[in-house]
Amino acid sequence: MKKQWIIACLTGVLTAGAQAQQSNYVSEVWVADQGNSTYKNPVLYADYSDPDVCRVGDDFYLTSSSFGCLPGLQILHSKDLVNWSIISAAVPAALPPVTTPERPEHGNRVWAPSIRHHNGEFYIFWGDPDQGIFMVKSSRAEGPWSKPVLVKEIKGIIDTCPIWDEDGKVYLAHAYAGSRAGLKSVIAICELSADATQVIGPSRIIFDGHEHHGTCEGPKLYKRNGYYYVFLPAGGVATGWQVVLRSRNIYGPYENRTVLAQGNSPVNGPHQGGWVDTPTGEDWFMHFQDVGAYGRVVHLQPMKWIDDWPVIGTDKDGDGCGEPVLTYRKPDVGKTYPVCTPQESDEFDGYTLSPQWQWHANINDKWAYYAGDRSMVRLYSYPVPDNYKSLWDVPNLLLQKTPSDNFTATMKLTFRPNPKYKGERTGLVVMGMDYAGLILENTEQGTVLSQIACRKADRGGTEKTNDSVAVKDSTLYLRVKFSADGSKVKGTDDLLVRCNFSYSLDGKKFRPLGETFQAREGKWIGAKVGTFCTRPAIRTNDGGWTDVDWFRITRK
Repeated sequence: MKKQWIIACLTGVLTAGAQAQQSNYVSEVWVADQGNSTYKNPVLYADYSDPDVCRVGDDFYLTSSSFGCLPGLQILHSKDLVNWSIISAAVPAALPPVTTPERPEHGNRVWAPSIRHHNGEFYIFWGDPDQGIFMVKSSRAEGPWSKPVLVKEIKGIIDTCPIWDEDGKVYLAHAYAGSRAGLKSVIAICELSADATQVIGPSRIIFDGHEHHGTCEGPKLYKRNGYYYVFLPAGGVATGWQVVLRSRNIYGPYENRTVLAQGNSPVNGPHQGGWVDTPTGEDWFMHFQDVGAYGRVVHLQPMKWIDDWPVIGTDKDGDGCGEPVLTYRKPDVGKTYPVCTPQESDEFDGYTLSPQWQWHANINDKWAYYAGDRSMVRLYSYPVPDNYKSLWDVPNLLLQKTPSDNFTATMKLTFRPNPKYKGERTGLVVMGMDYAGLILENTEQGTVLSQIACRKADRGGTEKTNDSVAVKDSTLYLRVKFSADGSKVKGTDDLLVRCNFSYSLDGKKFRPLGETFQAREGKWIGAKVGTFCTRPAIRTNDGGWTDVDWFRITRK
């Protein structure tokens, strides 16, 4: 089966083996580059929440919020702002503190980072709402990156962005998390040390959005033509707009203007993002759109300057506020580059984790064995926490972002539970605040395959079994099909996403199992798809495992 897949890929899409080194993977399910010098939005139909972007020479780099998922702060690279690939992660294994590595931190940790390049070094700053301001740096975007530095220990500061001024001073713009700070909808600026490793002055509030731009957050700080600019979203994630502040003085006073809003477009809440220019002098803006279960997908908007104010998207009535585009000509970067997309399918031919995958907590090296010589990854059954209620509590979930609105994920696995113990589990899971999956479990009656669902997992919900079948084969093919026809979840602008599960004994004939599941996002992230291997919270010196031969994202 795998040989046939590789032969097929050689005629079109490249295989995912050794994807960490590849930059020419092409998705079957979403390609923004339309092949005629135009692109379609979103350029990244995946949950790269709170994106920020910078250019170094002819290369563009993007990072985004990763919250508690590891490797964290995935780095994407592009030559033209349309075609992207994953090249590294700035936090490869663990977020501090690492004393409790096996605890999922849903919705916490890495919020709204910024990526900048200064004096030959890349810098990424982010705010951890419970700990403070962190920074990592590297001379190469591919890494290795430094260990996280706690620039300021403080609760409630988020959405941090630095600027190196002409006089040598370094400033940092940030917002406040109302849930921790007791104040939101204001933007502040503080001064950093020359090496950007510590805050050396108080935070001064430079903008209050309560009256006209409520829920303002996510500032990005720039300087142009003698003006300091703060780009920031306001109005809420799903319904907001983009605001720009400008002043001749870093601490203000600042003028403000709305420069991008939904208008008559179908793009709700054009929100947080960053400005970048091209080597040819064009200006562009990347931002996210919240689409519910799929998370926050990334759009690319044309941008121009009029009277030292940016106008983003298309300004049809000339009022200085643009609307998002759905299709547009590609950026002029001086050259034409091949089509590529972020990695998805994986043949597990490497000896490290391919860059599309993330665990649901700080990484424990005992969770997996990457057997590239055997083209598989072995996941060892690992005890669930003592207070386990559902997979929401499990750290060793190996997951990736959903890559499109309509796609199919299929995996081949071989389950080898320890016959001494019952309750070891593995399978295919669609994970969010509600989740569902096809779960293999060794029971007193033998191995059972069940289609399960868990509602309100984030609130302590437990699994319900919708259907089960006894299986004698240790090797199975598990599949889930994601379908969205444009319908909306009742009472929201979120896409209605249906998931249907099926399985096969031979990889050819698939049999449906269970009920249709309505996918739901996670805590500040989109739904994710992947696998796991667990055992009950019992003290043993060894357990079973599951060997995953491949995981493929296809159109059908």
